[in-house]
Amino acid sequence: MEEGTVVKWHKNVGDKVSEGDILAEIETDKAIQEFESEYDGVLLHQGIEEGKSAKVDTILAIIGEEGEAFSTDSEESSTEKNTEEVDTKSSAEEEAAEAQSETSEETETSGEIPEGVNVITMPRLSDTMEEGTVAKWHKKVGDKVAEGDILAEIETDKAVQEFESEYDGTLLFIGSEEGKSAPVDSILAIIGPEGTDVSGISADKPKKKVETPKEEKKESKQPEAKPVEVPKEEKPKTVAATSGERIFASPLAKKLAEEKGIDLSQVEGSGDNGRIIKKDVENFKPRAISSSAQNYVKRESEAVANSQMRKVIAKRLAESKFTAPHYYLNVEVDMDNCISSREQINKANPDFKISYNDIIVKACALALRKHPQVNSTWKGDETIIHGDINIGVAVAVDDGLLVPVIKNTDFKSFFDISTEVKDMAKRARDRKLKADEMEGSTFSVSNLGMFGIESFTSIINQPNSSILSVGAIIQKPVVKNGQIVVGNTMKLSMACDHRTVDGATGAQFLQTLVMYLENPITMFV
Repeated sequence: MEEGTVVKWHKNVGDKVSEGDILAEIETDKAIQEFESEYDGVLLHQGIEEGKSAKVDTILAIIGEEGEAFSTDSEESSTEKNTEEVDTKSSAEEEAAEAQSETSEETETSGEIPEGVNVITMPRLSDTMEEGTVAKWHKKVGDKVAEGDILAEIETDKAVQEFESEYDGTLLFIGSEEGKSAPVDSILAIIGPEGTDVSGISADKPKKKVETPKEEKKESKQPEAKPVEVPKEEKPKTVAATSGERIFASPLAKKLAEEKGIDLSQVEGSGDNGRIIKKDVENFKPRAISSSAQNYVKRESEAVANSQMRKVIAKRLAESKFTAPHYYLNVEVDMDNCISSREQINKANPDFKISYNDIIVKACALALRKHPQVNSTWKGDETIIHGDINIGVAVAVDDGLLVPVIKNTDFKSFFDISTEVKDMAKRARDRKLKADEMEGSTFSVSNLGMFGIESFTSIINQPNSSILSVGAIIQKPVVKNGQIVVGNTMKLSMACDHRTVDGATGAQFLQTLVMYLENPITMFV
């Protein structure tokens, strides 16, 4: 941890604080933790606002006796001293000059903020969030805002979340337009008394939006559209001889043209006065057809802005594919017993149905118990063999893919797994999943069987060591007891990271998995 973010203050300035009271919730690079007070007194000062980040060792809060005076200047100077001690690469003179310039800039900025005005910055809504996109504004400039009102919907790399106001007042400024991205901590909005001039505050960050390239793209599209119309006007050279007039042709030529599907208006006659005869039809070469076939309308290409989710998917999957040495193991499973077992389970519980995917997820969890090496993570100097079995289930959404995690899957029943998967899949499609519901997976399952895909391979969902790709159940002829019968089979493909899972280890895991699926009763033993 190099810096932390205050997610929520549990105490306000002026509140009494006792030793052991929770002061705030602090988000690190891995989790959100409650921070307890070590002192008794009154909270005199909050050094970091909610949603903002600060480096380790900066002042978080000041606790003292009620009414006790304290100096903000001393706080700033002590913070600067801490910064100077850490930064060993620069000379003492350079650091002092930088500290003075930073202090003067902070003084100027703070001086520009009128009384009662609150500057709201782009919040960090997940541990991997670097920038956010305003999907929708619920308030416009000039609207009255009360504490708790929803200001906007913000799209992160994982979900779309509603962002509430912490202040009362009037929305004076919007720093990020709908559909545009802005980095964390950039100005999102300004709230204050109606009529307050905030041009001095909003002059910095919001105007650094790169809008001109988009306008250039739009302008560059217009010249591309013009050449489309030119070929259309040059090509209507199809009817050469008789345009709309009576076609002179012999009866035999007409019959022959009808049989061959030839348009006589395209045939040049060699008989008297241009009359079409049998020989003309027999020797006709459809040149005009090829020219008419070229009259396609050129369609304009469209540039679609990548969502925050799509950018993260591209980054993470590229990192996985090019850092983890993938190899693939494929098996075909006899699903006859599994189909029969599922039907019996669902008949016994008519109000609740389990899917084949629920059975597969449970079987994977039990197989991971017997082969813990597959339930692992590569860490460079060491390999982590996870104690918990948490299976991520890939869910397709409009903008890409989310992987909600079923925690402690091996201890859960088919019905528990089915309930969680259905609930989280629905909330994933609505972009309502919480960040912690998509973290901590140790193995992943991706199923495209419902789309009729027989087999496919997946990219490992880091930091997992493996991912199972599940195909459709197919009816086909199979050999059983020396007889050809109709059977139901399903193909599985497992991608493994060769740094942690060797070929034999992966093969033994698949053998156990196939045993559970072909004989589901063994999962209850």
